[in-house]
Amino acid sequence: MEEQDYLQFEAYLTGDLSQDDLLVFNERLQSDSQFKKAFEVYKDMSAHLEHEIMNEQEISDFKANLDVISNKHFNTTENSDNTIETSQKSSFYKYAMAASVVILLGFFIFNQFGKPKYEDYNTFDPISLTVRSSENANFSTAEQSFNAQNYEDAIKAFNTILENDFSNLEIQLYKSMALVETDQFQEADMLLNKLTNGNTAYRNKAKWILALSYLKQDKTAASIKVLQTIPEDAEDYTSAQDLLDKLD
Repeated sequence: MEEQDYLQFEAYLTGDLSQDDLLVFNERLQSDSQFKKAFEVYKDMSAHLEHEIMNEQEISDFKANLDVISNKHFNTTENSDNTIETSQKSSFYKYAMAASVVILLGFFIFNQFGKPKYEDYNTFDPISLTVRSSENANFSTAEQSFNAQNYEDAIKAFNTILENDFSNLEIQLYKSMALVETDQFQEADMLLNKLTNGNTAYRNKAKWILALSYLKQDKTAASIKVLQTIPEDAEDYTSAQDLLDKLD
């Protein structure tokens, strides 16, 4: 792909193409399979960046730089009567644009795709509470809300359950998972640390969730420390080792 193709991709995604350019762009998508494939990759990457980059200023700076590059390109017209000096300048801008695009994309790919993220590992299995507590509506609400990823509602239901049975360690674990999902780290880590220090069936799962909580908070050293304590017979040992390898 030429550098102007990537500039067109960005212009298309931001709605900056003129009607004529949009028509040409869509026609090329239909007729040029390589162009279409490159566009799909660029679009997916752009969407991922929008979702993953939490710093809005970084997003703004990234788009601003692309806008500058794009404007330089689309505001430049070719004239057959240009002098040799003008042609040389055009060539310079052509390579400058290409270099800028590569540098910008490379920087964000390295920073956003080069390290593990919480979202790579928070594939929680559905929970099942109603089988053991079919007569309690709060258990049903908690189960349905958690499995539907409505974590705020799940937390409310977990709190109601714990008001009557605070010693329910299973509910404490699930609540802590929902708290991590909603970035309520202080309470989540408090519950998880208590569970990891106990000698119960939920100890190793709590360690795994605590490590993920630290990962989500960018506390890499703390995450590594917890991961190193997960034993080989733990359910999440393989995932823990995979994350540990990527963090070391």
